[in-house]
Amino acid sequence: MSRLRNLLTLPRRKANSAPTPSEVVHSENKWKLLRYCARPEGREHKRPIVMVPSLINRHYVLDLAPEKSMVEYLVAQGHDVFIIDWGKPGREDKYLTLDDIADRYIGRATRVAARLAGVSQVHLLGYCMGGILTTMHISRRPERVASHVAIAAPLSFADGGILSTWTRSPSFDVNALIEALGNVPARLLQTSFHMLKPTLGLWKGVNVIDRAQSEEFLDGFVATEHWGSDNVDFPGEVFRALIQDLYRNDGIMRETIHLGGEPVRLANIEAPTLIVTFEHDYIVPKESATVMLDCISSKEQEHIHLSGGHVGAVVSRKAAKGLWPQLSQWWIDHEEQQHVRALA
Repeated sequence: MSRLRNLLTLPRRKANSAPTPSEVVHSENKWKLLRYCARPEGREHKRPIVMVPSLINRHYVLDLAPEKSMVEYLVAQGHDVFIIDWGKPGREDKYLTLDDIADRYIGRATRVAARLAGVSQVHLLGYCMGGILTTMHISRRPERVASHVAIAAPLSFADGGILSTWTRSPSFDVNALIEALGNVPARLLQTSFHMLKPTLGLWKGVNVIDRAQSEEFLDGFVATEHWGSDNVDFPGEVFRALIQDLYRNDGIMRETIHLGGEPVRLANIEAPTLIVTFEHDYIVPKESATVMLDCISSKEQEHIHLSGGHVGAVVSRKAAKGLWPQLSQWWIDHEEQQHVRALA
């Protein structure tokens, strides 16, 4: 009976998204830089973490719900956490470029965070497409980045994955799409991702019925589904560059993509780098992310490979016992190492 009762309440449940208190410390066009508040006294870590999410999905996936929030956990550990909220692009934003986003916008976010924290460098984290953007940024603007974490971030697109195969199809005319629509509609992108795993909806339905007796599970399910349906349109020119320059031409690996008038070269990255991949990530194959470690010049490299999928492994209770503590400790260790080197 409890299972049936809980199922009947599912449509009325509300997602408690973005539970961690924050303030807007910078805003420009549609995007904002948020700083999370209320770090515990006596546990403050000086150097801030600047998180860069995907352009497709809303930023609060990293602050999804109470006890399922990476942000909440890191703040509780004493980290100074900032995140970019890309906002919702308007029709006029179809002319935004990778230069605007990966160079100027991320550059301003790191400068603001560093100034407010009273330091010269920040820890930069990129999730999914955000990891592509942070990698490009660091290759051209390394001076303000103390370390880099890339979570499920593809860099090589000659991997034979489904997305790579689709985007290289001759029938996919990206130019006609952009000319007709300007920005790429969120619903079109969402439908495309659903097609990557057509049985996912059925699996979710069965899983909800099986676990409907758990209030905790249902609250988490509602929060995740709310976030998954809260997608935003994709700026047209950035989407064109993503498809043509990255997916079709493998521009990062071939060094044919430019930022600020200069080619993006992974060998320019010397900051300590951590790559995180997931065993059941059907969006980002492990090989397309770990290739970075073979190309950068950093002497401090690490790769964490965990079970779970592209989203679930980042926001689940399991992450609270695995991924999040590992990230926190990695930043603390590198803060201490850099402090020791500065005193030497």
